Amino acid sequence: MTQTTAPPIESAKHRALRMRVGSGLLAMGVAHVVAPAPFVKIIPDRVPAPELWNLVAAAAEGLAGVLLLTSDPKKQRLGGVLATVTFIGVYPANIDMAIKAGPPTNPKAIAAWARLPMQLPMIRSGIRLAKGEA
Repeated sequence: MTQTTAPPIESAKHRALRMRVGSGLLAMGVAHVVAPAPFVKIIPDRVPAPELWNLVAAAAEGLAGVLLLTSDPKKQRLGGVLATVTFIGVYPANIDMAIKAGPPTNPKAIAAWARLPMQLPMIRSGIRLAKGEA
């Protein structure tokens, strides 16, 4: 007789993280397509075809979000992997944006520099979701 075990029940903490990250990524993916100008603007000058890379970012964010919002734990973990790669992949654009903004002496520059350390918890969240942890 073969015994099967029920899949583990998702904790409320994990579900909240997954829903928050997944919906945020999906929304940002849509925003990249609907209003591309601010995203294209922050792509470093040395990167060719910024409009193309904006669409690549939109696809990666949107797909990661959709995968995280599914009910399939394997797809959710894949979404966590893609979210992590995406968060790491867009980090150079955020660094470039902060450098271009100049010293943190005005609200725009302060926001650009403050954004950098905030990426680290996002990367950590992606890793946790990729592992199926909360």
